[in-house]
Amino acid sequence: MKVLVTPTSLTASSTLPAMDKLRAAADEIVYNTTGGPLHADDLIPLLADVDGVVAGLDDYTAEVINAAGPRLKVISRYGVGSDRVDVGAAAARGIAVAVTPGANAVAVAELALGLMFGLARAIPALDREVRAGGWPRSHGLELTGKTLGIVGVGAIGRELAKRAEGIGMTVRGFDPVVDDEAMKAAGIEPVTMAELLASSDVISLHVPLLDSTRHLIDAAALAAMKKGALLVNTARGGLIDEDAAYDALKSGQLGGLALDAYEVEPPAGSRLFEFDSVIATPHTGAHTDEATAKMAQMAIDNLLAVLKP
Repeated sequence: MKVLVTPTSLTASSTLPAMDKLRAAADEIVYNTTGGPLHADDLIPLLADVDGVVAGLDDYTAEVINAAGPRLKVISRYGVGSDRVDVGAAAARGIAVAVTPGANAVAVAELALGLMFGLARAIPALDREVRAGGWPRSHGLELTGKTLGIVGVGAIGRELAKRAEGIGMTVRGFDPVVDDEAMKAAGIEPVTMAELLASSDVISLHVPLLDSTRHLIDAAALAAMKKGALLVNTARGGLIDEDAAYDALKSGQLGGLALDAYEVEPPAGSRLFEFDSVIATPHTGAHTDEATAKMAQMAIDNLLAVLKP
């Protein structure tokens, strides 16, 4: 059995128990040594003779999947979403696609909350000024008493709601596939997207990137928000029209923007970085010791369930 492992968190030197399990089961493991997600030109030759993949943030397009060798039986995502895999193309080739639902929910929710605090108190900008010798006066916001709007009330959205309620926020949510009673049971007031945009002091995105959600936050959505609202995206970069976000930051309509995902990754030279009210992290939401271990265990178990039933 030959396996390709592409997440940059899973290396040849990893001491995770899940990786020991994979090493014991596989005859050969090929690792991603580039330090970042692989693209088509990188992936296609690597997929020529492997039986399975533990997949990171690489894009498994129809082109990539159709060019893969005949031995490929499973693409096991080290992550909760399948939007980076053309599931239809995989199904047509008889290739199973697996994900790790819930494994990184706490990690991403905690990062989202941290970014909310960072925006509300301008923590990164103040840190930079003090390190440079300054001693700036600052006027921030308290999150207690504010309204948080969560777009996408899955496992991550619910974990964020728990934490927001714990600091005294009112939590509202929009999710077309979660029923109102389930939201209420999680302490979240169900509202329409229009109501969420109009009433939220902070909005946090937790939905997959689909045709229906691409640029979900566009110029019209930004204009519909409360003036000065804060926006956090720890999900997928394509959810936000970054050009429209730039304009909203420049006009003051958007009070702050925190991004852990971008339309182009890495986002070198992004105009958004002109603003001190923008916080940028490197798609690191799931990168905690605990989430890494859980995702690795689930991804490798899923892979071996197909290759060694």
